[in-house]
Amino acid sequence: MKYLAFDNGDKMPALGLGTWKSAKGEVYAAVRSALEIGYRHFDCALLYGNEKEIGQAFADALKEGIVKREELWVTSKLWNNSHEKQYVLPSIQISLADLQLDYLDLYLIHWPIALKHDVTFPQKGEEMLSLTDVPLSETWTEMVHLKERGLARHIGVSNFSIKKITDVTQKTGVAPEVNQLELHPFLQQHEMLDFCQSKGIYLTGFCPLGSADRPANRIVEGEPKLFENQTIRELAIAKGCTPAQIMLAWAVCRGTSVIPKSVHAHRLTENLAAADIELSAQEMEAMRGLDLHYRYIKGNFWCLPGSDYTLENLWDE
Repeated sequence: MKYLAFDNGDKMPALGLGTWKSAKGEVYAAVRSALEIGYRHFDCALLYGNEKEIGQAFADALKEGIVKREELWVTSKLWNNSHEKQYVLPSIQISLADLQLDYLDLYLIHWPIALKHDVTFPQKGEEMLSLTDVPLSETWTEMVHLKERGLARHIGVSNFSIKKITDVTQKTGVAPEVNQLELHPFLQQHEMLDFCQSKGIYLTGFCPLGSADRPANRIVEGEPKLFENQTIRELAIAKGCTPAQIMLAWAVCRGTSVIPKSVHAHRLTENLAAADIELSAQEMEAMRGLDLHYRYIKGNFWCLPGSDYTLENLWDE
């Protein structure tokens, strides 16, 4: 397993388990199985609605001596309806209670989107708050306070553009330590990777395999499919592994971390093994040629009539 090292000596395993879309009733078994297989990095979020079950899996594994707390890397995220400064602390406290932990290894702002506190998913623009009313720098300042209080050892962002990272850094004097975003061979984010590496910020990639099981209303007919790509399939044959393992190995070899989701033991084992697959410079160059700048998670569900949000000011592209 490769690790991403932080200034304080903490190390984040480069491959972890994503828990988005892991349903209640199955996520406990998936996390227990992952722990026994050797996973130590777990990506969670309050929004996912399964942190209590994940927390019970952690508690039982810790009690049984399967793992020590200091061996775990647990990430959670602040949801969009808690960006106002009075809600940031209560939000992490809920996640900590549900996960049965005293601290998080990493806490992220989930999206650069602000909602009214009583709204989980907006149906109309007036349920959203503009970033003029609730600046990201205000939310980020509260995230810094969480780290100072020891509730999160590291803090970061998710789905942030270079412009937004620069803005919160300049206004608070504190840079995010991680930016989690969609990252796969069809969306390689070269400019973002170069920027973050120059600033000492790590990238974590979600949807590393294309997220074919995302909600049906977010799937576009005729979209490119990673598993059908000839280059990926040929590399998998040449390396004696699966196409999924090639995509995960590519992510790790780039110096990023990656959080594929599965609830099946054989797939969990296969994914974890990908972290130890080495790709040559020639193989990495072949993968580089696959970039289509194609987003599977487009973010258009935030761009509601009457709100200030557009795809242009979400991604700043």
